[in-house]
Amino acid sequence: MLTAITLTAFAALAMAKPMTSEVPHVFKRISSGCGTSGAASCSSSAEGSCCFEAPGGLLLQTQFWDTDPSTGPTDSWTIHGLWPDNCDGTYRSVLSHNYREMETLIIPYSENCDSSRDYTGISTLLTDNGASSTLAYMQDYWLNDDGTSEELWEHEWATHGTCYSTLEPSCFGDSYYKGEEAVAFYETVVALFKTLPTYEWLAASDITPSDSKTYEWSAVEAALVKNGNGMKPAVTCSSGKISAISWYFNVKGSLVDGDFVAIDSPVSSTCSGSVKYPTKS
Repeated sequence: MLTAITLTAFAALAMAKPMTSEVPHVFKRISSGCGTSGAASCSSSAEGSCCFEAPGGLLLQTQFWDTDPSTGPTDSWTIHGLWPDNCDGTYRSVLSHNYREMETLIIPYSENCDSSRDYTGISTLLTDNGASSTLAYMQDYWLNDDGTSEELWEHEWATHGTCYSTLEPSCFGDSYYKGEEAVAFYETVVALFKTLPTYEWLAASDITPSDSKTYEWSAVEAALVKNGNGMKPAVTCSSGKISAISWYFNVKGSLVDGDFVAIDSPVSSTCSGSVKYPTKS
């Protein structure tokens, strides 16, 4: 099942923080020039280009529910990343390690497609390029529970961001400057995350964190579909506890300013029976 709900339209649907009333096209200083009237990724076998995301046209906006140790606000999930998997669920390349458990449990992933663009000093990169508000949001909602947040941001760009065909440096024209595509990536990830308030969507069905309650998984999944974007996500449970979620999309146009089209997860959640949704300390 697929529904053509754009990034801007998601903002109107989502109910509460970490939401804004409007999510404009990101990275306003540039335009991809692609528009959004073309085919969505994964709808054809066309090769990847600056205006058609391939081969990684199956996009996962991944979120953490970290409780041991806790990260982020007690009433919000946190950002993991935005991953471009192949349309059949396979991936371009992979290293021998897994950064977080969810990357093993949910789906294989594209990884480290261009080591020459493994940028460091992400805070400085964002600040120097007029994206200080994006950085401030990341400092609250894109956090690492095992190391520094800078390490997580660097990892997510190097691991997944470098695999987007629409973020190739050649797509930015003669005025391209080093790191520009990474700034666009971080701004897109933040903008999309703001349209996906998983905590609020669960709370709308009285499913809230508790150290004593358990919830039937079928009720949790139904709440996410009913109160969310109408699509079924993939949720990770570890030892019977909800710990992560992936929302799936195709994209029309460039990752810079394209429209995200929500789709059902092509893989099953790892949760079943009665599950716990533990509190953050």
